[in-house]
Amino acid sequence: MIEIIRPTLVLDKEVCLRNIERMAQKAAKYNLRFRPHFKTHQSAEIGEWFRLFGVDAITVSSVRMAEYFITNGWKDVTIAFPVNVLELGLINRLATTAKLNVLVESAEVAEILSKQVKHKLGVYIKIDTGYQRTGIPSSRTNLIDGILEQLAKCKKLEFKGFLTHTGHTYQARSSNEIFSSHFDALLKLKSLKNHYKKTYPKVEISMGDTPSASICGNFDGVDELRPGNFVFYDLMQQNLGVCSIDDIAVKMMCPVVAKHTSRNEIVIYGGAIHFSKETILNTDGKPLFGRIVIQKDGEKHLLDNNNYLSKLSQEHGTIKVTPANFRLINIGDLIELIPVHSCLTANLMGHYLTTEGETIRMIPRY
Repeated sequence: MIEIIRPTLVLDKEVCLRNIERMAQKAAKYNLRFRPHFKTHQSAEIGEWFRLFGVDAITVSSVRMAEYFITNGWKDVTIAFPVNVLELGLINRLATTAKLNVLVESAEVAEILSKQVKHKLGVYIKIDTGYQRTGIPSSRTNLIDGILEQLAKCKKLEFKGFLTHTGHTYQARSSNEIFSSHFDALLKLKSLKNHYKKTYPKVEISMGDTPSASICGNFDGVDELRPGNFVFYDLMQQNLGVCSIDDIAVKMMCPVVAKHTSRNEIVIYGGAIHFSKETILNTDGKPLFGRIVIQKDGEKHLLDNNNYLSKLSQEHGTIKVTPANFRLINIGDLIELIPVHSCLTANLMGHYLTTEGETIRMIPRY
């Protein structure tokens, strides 16, 4: 095992593979195309693990990420981010070597595509099912018709269907709220599919948030499933009741650099540039940036919520602990912390150290 001397993101390969297998099996159970989102792990090597479970089509969140994975052998890629028309040159080049799908939400972008696209592209229309980030409300069929009119002007553009990210499930306060948001999105998308299937008999529905993909059991009318965070999970998902602590595949290992007895606080080398500043509310109503795992009597123990990562600055992290646990942790120890949001933590760290001692690189930095 490589010696850990600074903040390090450790990946449990066995847990990760188990998560992939479980989601692949669920997609198969409901006869869904499994197109996992690779923005969480951003690694060509981890991407190969998906092939073990029959995955041959992926989702990414940027043109640059599409380029990285196409270069590493993936030939069926959806860029699940509204088309950035400034990158059409690269999109055209990538479309010569892979089956590429893009996302539009306005007639303006569709018109630009119809005039500038040089090779065949699949096109999904982004539908807002309640997240209110991007997309067209499902009721605005007049806007959808305007997009379809523009797409029809270019034979190289193939309308694939409707795509949504029910991202508001991440802010749910209960499992029932996740079920409700998912069912509402499902009804909206099925209505659209029924509205357009006479003209477009192959019209598809693509859905992809981890909370609903993990726990919901109604995918009637859905063709494709695109979750991403499930590959690692994190405290946010565990807090939602979507996964257990044992399903979380990544941990941050951080050195202890200082102790403050008067406050029962311990300072670690590990700050916002390592964890991000994503939080969930702790049981005391205060922001929680991570939970603590310690070694005791040769075994790992998850400490309760009275012990947590309570504050982050750029390089520093502050953990609050009970007096009993304060005495167990010493300067020079490595503290294991479960991150709130594994996607952002992984993106910041840029590589993984597996529990088997292997270093895995992610997409190269700019």
